[in-house]
Amino acid sequence: MRFFSYILGLALVLLGIYFLGKNVIFTTQAYPWWRGIAADLSVISLCIGVFALVFLPSPMKPLGWVAVAFGIVCVFASSRAVLNPTSMWQFFVALTAMGFGYKMLTGRSRPYY
Repeated sequence: MRFFSYILGLALVLLGIYFLGKNVIFTTQAYPWWRGIAADLSVISLCIGVFALVFLPSPMKPLGWVAVAFGIVCVFASSRAVLNPTSMWQFFVALTAMGFGYKMLTGRSRPYY
């Protein structure tokens, strides 16, 4: 039963990310040289950060968060992230799915007594 709860939780988290992520568009065009480097750095930094958060031991997790933050800064520096409008209903469904999915993944759905 725990396995099905884990799979359903993972599916809900991914569904919530999909609902929010389908309104974010990343574009690339021929711009000055530094914008291309910022886009490359953002992808590489985000990949390194996620890898560090998932696979490295706990004392090394802050390094992963620094890499993720640097990647996000590089996305905004390259100015190529386009945010489309999101309806309140779509935002509510995405946050609800991610919240319940996280609770199912971590097994913290029961109250502590």
